[in-house]
Amino acid sequence: MKLVTKHFGELNIDEDKIIEFPEGLPGFENEKEFIVINNEDEENPFQWLQSITNPNLAFVIVDPFSIFPDYDVIIPKSVQEKLKIESERDVAIYAIVVVPKDIRKMTVNLLGPIVINVREKIGKQVILDDARYSTKHYIFNQDTGVEQYANTY
Repeated sequence: MKLVTKHFGELNIDEDKIIEFPEGLPGFENEKEFIVINNEDEENPFQWLQSITNPNLAFVIVDPFSIFPDYDVIIPKSVQEKLKIESERDVAIYAIVVVPKDIRKMTVNLLGPIVINVREKIGKQVILDDARYSTKHYIFNQDTGVEQYANTY
């Protein structure tokens, strides 16, 4: 299938990789189908969650555990049921990244992870009930400008 995107031009994608978001994403409830586009640079941890129907809609995403190894997500039972999750192996978790002009102020949303059942190709953005997390965790230490995570890329 051909997919037209703003950031990557025209791509050939495998329809089997399309992820259905039955409820859309908060603020984008009408957008129901997305695909994860991997970064070609293997050392770059960022990926894209690209809408299938809107070429201009793509979110920068990252595996939050690669930046915050102590990140702890408890997926509510109701979400596990909606996403038909049967095993931990079924789950991929991403966090949406906001990239401002000053890249040192880049943040990641740990309060609202994207949870995907990779086996069933169903996803949902989950809003956690966890006071440890917010929608804006800095990726870089604001005092030093150095990455806040142990893994370097």
